Amino acid sequence: MDFNVKKLASGAGLFFTRAVQYTEEKLGQAERTELDAHFENLMSRADCTKHWTEKIYRQTEYLLQPNPSARIEEFLYEKLDMKAPSRVTNAELLGQYMEDAAKEFGAGTPYGSTLLKVGDCERRLGAAEREFIQTSAISFLNPLRNFLEGDWRTISRERRLLENLRLDLDACKARVKKAKAAEAKAGVAPDFQETRPRNYVLSASASALWTEEVEKAEQDLRLAQTEFDRQAEVTRLLLEGISSTHVNHLRCLHEFVEAQAAYYKQGHVHMLELQKELGRLPNAFALNSTHSVAAAAGASEGTESPVETETLKIEEVQAPATGTRKAKVLYDYDAADSSELSLLADELITVYTVPGMDSDWLIGEKGNQKGKVPVTYLELLS
Repeated sequence: MDFNVKKLASGAGLFFTRAVQYTEEKLGQAERTELDAHFENLMSRADCTKHWTEKIYRQTEYLLQPNPSARIEEFLYEKLDMKAPSRVTNAELLGQYMEDAAKEFGAGTPYGSTLLKVGDCERRLGAAEREFIQTSAISFLNPLRNFLEGDWRTISRERRLLENLRLDLDACKARVKKAKAAEAKAGVAPDFQETRPRNYVLSASASALWTEEVEKAEQDLRLAQTEFDRQAEVTRLLLEGISSTHVNHLRCLHEFVEAQAAYYKQGHVHMLELQKELGRLPNAFALNSTHSVAAAAGASEGTESPVETETLKIEEVQAPATGTRKAKVLYDYDAADSSELSLLADELITVYTVPGMDSDWLIGEKGNQKGKVPVTYLELLS
């Protein structure tokens, strides 16, 4: 119990000494030991690294999981050391709704069959998104978090310890300075004509006491200087390790970019496949429009108007004298039937439109080949 009381009193005295030294430094009444420029640069670089790593980490979290409630739930599961339940992505949920709707409307109808194909594509997009989130969390988010919760906490703790030892060192310097000043004042020879012998004896005794105090203060100063130098070296080594942290984060950033590129590539491929599949389906909207026009014409003539759909004969189509344009092919396209024209990415073709043709298609020509081509696969040039 006595030991604990003494330790508590010693700690309180040390805290008070540091508080006094810190206050006097802020008021400009005490000298402060300055670190060298290289050390200051290392600390500034470490602070900058922590600041931007934290911002990048938070924003990446928002990118991968925009829902704040879901982020809080995942955080609680992690702190409780429990595995978070698998979460369905929004694209997967949309795909499920589309497939359920197709079953209600009938998979044999144009709308139902299209919903099935789009729903399946959305499911695959959602699966790719979930894989991207998992890969990014492992390869990018976890290393950033490990730095903030591990290395940076160690650096911060050692820096606080260094600052405390610096305050102790400066307090020792101030104590030595005061002791030397008091020793010099006490060592001044008294005037025997004006000073009594008793006062002379007291002055000599005080001078001896101050000499002893100076020696003790200088010994404490040497000890404080040694501890400060040792802690400064430890802190310096940790701060120089920030360069290794940058190299590690650079590697993680490359992995994040690779994961993101793979995710968007998968999405691009899935959407191209969906476009091709939808292009092969009958265009119910265009068919209904043809029915409506024919019915209106028949009604105006007062006769019955049986709907007749005449297939466009590509070999009979002639390029107009004006209105043709050059187009660059964006993606490969495989013709679904003989009326369509197969395309290769980056090749140039001539395109034009003909009356009565769906706006989603153009007539394309390359060499002696001719056929329908989808507009979405082309970049029209001037």
